[in-house]
Amino acid sequence: MQTLKLVAVSAGLSAPSSTRLLADRLLQSARYRLAEQEYAVDVEVVELRDLAVDIAKNFVTGFPSAALEEAIEKVTSADGVIAVTPVFTASYSGLFKSFFDLIDPAALTGTPVLIGATGGTARHSLVLDHALRPLFAYLRASVSPTAVYAASEDWGTGGDEYTEGLPARITRAGNEFADVVAGRPARRPEDDEIVPFEQQLADLRLN
Repeated sequence: MQTLKLVAVSAGLSAPSSTRLLADRLLQSARYRLAEQEYAVDVEVVELRDLAVDIAKNFVTGFPSAALEEAIEKVTSADGVIAVTPVFTASYSGLFKSFFDLIDPAALTGTPVLIGATGGTARHSLVLDHALRPLFAYLRASVSPTAVYAASEDWGTGGDEYTEGLPARITRAGNEFADVVAGRPARRPEDDEIVPFEQQLADLRLN
């Protein structure tokens, strides 16, 4: 039985936090879907609030602590990543961005990523497409088609005939993400052979 590794990154600052709760729910949904497909699944959660000081020191010294280095390794070696942030000033949190700033731009190439965000009002839901998708597109990750935004009012409601509730959105997003992970496990950067453009042209001429 093939084992897949899923890692959730939560940038929630409180304990407990709705950001961590959303990350856990998405992780659970994806894990259940993969189990249905007879995959063994290892799951881990990276809590960025526990690494806040280490992340700040890394920017000053240029060297990660052992804990921060371990967290980065977990994320970059995962077969799928779930990344969830609270919304601050209509964008992702500074802690969330700072962590992903420390990841090599090529380290997540091809890695399936499911994005999510939490906030006090539904008006911030555009953060998913205006901030998070561009961030992971820059990192060359494969961003799952359905993202999940959870406003305070979404918790504890199943939606209505006009609006899909949070549980249904979590299930749909988790299923889609799991299918991508199962169909195309993340490639490691060392597996990618970068052929210079000039060499590509020369090979075409020879053929």
